[in-house]
Amino acid sequence: MQHPAVPELAHTHPRPIHWVATAAAVAGVVALTSSVQPGSATAAASGGTPVRDAPATAAPAPSTAGVAFPIQCGPVKAVVARQAVGDLDGDGRPETVAAVHCDAPMGTPPDGVYVLTQGDGAGPARVVATLVDPEDRTTVTSLAVRDETVTATLLGYSSPDVPACCPDLEDSVKWQWKNGAFLRSAPAQAHRV
Repeated sequence: MQHPAVPELAHTHPRPIHWVATAAAVAGVVALTSSVQPGSATAAASGGTPVRDAPATAAPAPSTAGVAFPIQCGPVKAVVARQAVGDLDGDGRPETVAAVHCDAPMGTPPDGVYVLTQGDGAGPARVVATLVDPEDRTTVTSLAVRDETVTATLLGYSSPDVPACCPDLEDSVKWQWKNGAFLRSAPAQAHRV
């Protein structure tokens, strides 16, 4: 058996005091990093111009709390599944787009997609447009607002014979405010999931 040329080093055999020292050092780093917070951030597009969907001095976005959505849920309540905020009409005030469905105990209830604007005074926001009707039997899997455009990914059904559990079509859609109405872009052919 050949012996190593270097004698054994004390730190290669950890003892309880080594573990205590390591734990204390890690706890110190965690405490220090949790007490230091970054400054406030501002969004800017490339070129240094502010992003129109989130101006620094804009009014607060309409809240979905207390809104009477035009969806019939019977004995269960309506639930906001997704929401996105942005200035859709270019007036400097943000709107909220909400995907809402009934809080059904089973299955996948269809979503409705609604545009909200700030209510009068201190009242709740109000629905000003329906982009997707729950009767269309679609489920919203993504929802975003960017550059005055609402985008969404919808799951749907190729026929009434497809079970409600298993949507078989996926469609990416866009809406823009044009001439006083939300216009849906021509869908790029929905494809099977």
